[in-house]
Amino acid sequence: MPDFRPRRFDLIAFDWDGTLFDSTAIIVRSIQDAVRDVGGTVPTDEAAAWVIGMALPQALAHAAPDVPRERYTELGNRYRYHYLQHQDDLSLFDGVLPMLEGLRTRGHLLAVATGKSRRGLDQVLHQVQLRGMFDGSRTADETAGKPHPLMLQELMAEFGVEPERLLMIGDTTHDLAMARAAGCASVGVGYGAHDTAGFAELGPLCVASSVADLHRWLQEHA
Repeated sequence: MPDFRPRRFDLIAFDWDGTLFDSTAIIVRSIQDAVRDVGGTVPTDEAAAWVIGMALPQALAHAAPDVPRERYTELGNRYRYHYLQHQDDLSLFDGVLPMLEGLRTRGHLLAVATGKSRRGLDQVLHQVQLRGMFDGSRTADETAGKPHPLMLQELMAEFGVEPERLLMIGDTTHDLAMARAAGCASVGVGYGAHDTAGFAELGPLCVASSVADLHRWLQEHA
């Protein structure tokens, strides 16, 4: 039966890593291995996970504060090396494709707002199952990184969408803070990089415990 319920949101923007893509553990390990390679103090799992979603230079500087600035380029190269060793092991979370297809069927515009690089995002978006799925995207190396609101502001300008008609979905406080700064609603997910304890003060409409939970919420409220 067709769904005639009016859309609350015209544009839905998703974070990538930890929200759609099951990559948190590998990102954490790659950060730790990169810091170890350059002789810094290896961050804990929690500390490495906290920086996920930020632009890579900012993330690595925060995760490895004792690494000298002149070694940041080397640190970034070592992170990319370790991440690429496991890139083929990564996949979308179960249930993501049906969720995205359902949103497109209802006429929502879909976008990605991510701390990944343009090159990194394009590599995964060129997979056959994802071609044409997203109407737009922004990456941290082509605009301001999270939690700055510029990613969302640019997407709203591109599609002519007002803040109250955009929903941001992400797994980190950086995602939710970006949405709040842009004047947009947000939904947090509890299966990614950040502990959800810090989400409440950022005012998400809900915190989904799984992709299935997120899918149900979107069907009922988006």
